[in-house]
Amino acid sequence: MLAPEPGIEIDGFRLGERMHVGSMASIYRLEGPKGPLPLVMKIPRLGAGERSANVVSFEQCRMVLGALSQSPHYPTVIAYGDVETTPYLVMEYIEGTRLDTWIERAPLAPQETARLGHALALALHEVHRQDVIHLDLKATNVIYRASGEAALIDFGLSCHRHLPDLLAAEFHTPVGNWVYMAPEQIAGERCDPRSDLFALGALLYQLATGKRAFGTPSTVAQLRRRLYRDPPPPRALVAATPPWLQEVILHCLEIDAAARCASAAQAAFDLANPGQVALTERAERASRAGIVKLGRHWLKARNFAPSAPPPPATDVAPLPVIVVAIATHETDEPFFEALRSATRRRVAADGGCRIACITVVPPAAALSDDTPTGRHIKQLVSLRRWAKPLGLPEERLTYHVLESDQPAVALLDYAAVNEVEEILMGPGKEAAQVVAQAPCSVTVVRAAPLS
Repeated sequence: MLAPEPGIEIDGFRLGERMHVGSMASIYRLEGPKGPLPLVMKIPRLGAGERSANVVSFEQCRMVLGALSQSPHYPTVIAYGDVETTPYLVMEYIEGTRLDTWIERAPLAPQETARLGHALALALHEVHRQDVIHLDLKATNVIYRASGEAALIDFGLSCHRHLPDLLAAEFHTPVGNWVYMAPEQIAGERCDPRSDLFALGALLYQLATGKRAFGTPSTVAQLRRRLYRDPPPPRALVAATPPWLQEVILHCLEIDAAARCASAAQAAFDLANPGQVALTERAERASRAGIVKLGRHWLKARNFAPSAPPPPATDVAPLPVIVVAIATHETDEPFFEALRSATRRRVAADGGCRIACITVVPPAAALSDDTPTGRHIKQLVSLRRWAKPLGLPEERLTYHVLESDQPAVALLDYAAVNEVEEILMGPGKEAAQVVAQAPCSVTVVRAAPLS
C-alpha cells in the first residue's frame, strides 16, 4: 500500500500537507473547507518492504492513547480506523516547537536546559501516574507549546502497565531509539518508568553539552556498552556546567534503574530548584570510570539483570489471560465454532478473563509473495473475524501474530512471559508439545463429529 497523497479523503477526513514521514508511519495535517484543521492523521506504513512491527506499533499507539485521560501533555485521540479497513489515527494537532530545535543550538545555558527538562519531566510524570511508559523519548517526540508546557507524541512503542504489551508479546529484540535507550530496555524490560528517566538524562546531557552521551550505536555490541560504560561527565565537555545540573543528569543516567532519580516528579523538582539538589560525588566527577572500575562494570554486565520495576501507580488486579491459538492452516468453520464454544464456556466460568487470540507465522525472511505488513494485517483480520461472534468488549480481546518457524515454542514462550492461565487449541503435533511443556492448563478442542 503506497502512502496516500494529500487531497484524498479517508472516512470523511481530507488529507492536507504530509508533515512527517517516519520509519513506521506518516503524519498528515487535515484540511477543512476553510483551511487546516487543528487535527492530524497518523497512517502506518504498510507497503512492500515495510516491517510487521509497523502494524503492531499502530495498534499499541491506539490502545495506549485511548486509555489516557485528556491532558495538554499528549495529543487527544479523536477517531481511528481499524486494520480490517483503513488503519489511521486522527489526533489533536499540537502547535509548538520540537525539542530538536534547541538540540541544534546546544550547548545551552544551564537555566535553559533546566527549563526545558523541567517541562519534559512534568509531562513524563503525567503519563507515569497513569501507568504509561513512553519508551521512545527523543527530541522529535517532544513538542513545547507556546505556554511552555511539554507534550509527548508518538506512543507507538509505549507500554501501559494495565493493558497488554503487544510489542513485548511479538518481538524479542530491543525496540526503540538506540541513542536514548535505557540499559534495562536493551535487556528486554519494558515496564519500568525509570527507563524514561534515563532518556530524559540523555536529552539533558545533549542540551547541556551539545554531544550525545552514548554516541550513535549502529550494532547491538555497541548498544550493549551502555550496560557498563559511563559517558564523560558534562563538566568534562563544558566546564561551566554547574554541579547541581551534572548531579541531575548523571543521576538519571545511572546504569541500574534502582540508582536513578526515584520519579519524574523528583527530577522535575530538582530541575526547578537547583539550590535544593542533594549533591553527591556525581556532581564533582571530572572523568569517566577508570580501568579498574570499568572492568568491574564489564564483568557485572555479562550477567546484567534489570532491577525490579516499582509497583504501578494504580492498583488494578491483572485479568487472567486465556490464549486461543489458531493455526494458519485451520479454516474449517465447525472447528472454529467448537473453539468459540470452548472459549464461551471459559469466559462464563471466569467473567474477568482476557482472551488473547494468537496465530504463529513463519519469520518474515521466509516470505516469497507476501509482504510482512500485508501478511500481518491478513492474519489480524482472520483472528478478528473468528472472535467477532463471541460478542466480547474490545478491551477483553487482543490479537497477536507471532513470527516463528516453531509454532509450539512460540506459544510456550508467550504463555511463560504473559503468565497465561490456559491455552485452547486444536489437535496436532504442536498440541502434543504444548500439552507436554506448557506452564499452564491446555485444552485441546476438536470439532463435533458430523451426524
